[in-house]
Amino acid sequence: MAAPLRLKAVDREDLVILASCLQDALVLVGDMVFLAEEQRFVLVANRFGWETPGPDLARVTCGVSFGGVTSVAKRGFDRRDGDQILSLLTIQAGDGAIELLFSGGAAIRLETPSIQARLEDVGEAWPTQWRPSHEGATRS
Repeated sequence: MAAPLRLKAVDREDLVILASCLQDALVLVGDMVFLAEEQRFVLVANRFGWETPGPDLARVTCGVSFGGVTSVAKRGFDRRDGDQILSLLTIQAGDGAIELLFSGGAAIRLETPSIQARLEDVGEAWPTQWRPSHEGATRS
């Protein structure tokens, strides 16, 4: 796998890049928290190494934070089920909000007036034999 990623997103174009790196990331419900006093939403994810071409498949743990968050809404999962695993499909910016969209219709809406996102890999990547796929989709 390539060198550990450290990304910062401050506009929609940056967020598209960050979202592509996080596509198919696995997130435990218990590894997400809204720190209201800090206006920050953070999560830990096991992301697939899409940026590494070739046959060597790997995942790596990363931390992701969103700043300037004033409120958080969720749908499609029970916050009390901390062991539930969600698969992140994409992240989208809208007017005054950022949405994290997961498979199965689960989603998180972060109310925020601006984009202040960061991703940082932590630890070493580990090999996996499973490449995420979506029926009928192609990835270049």
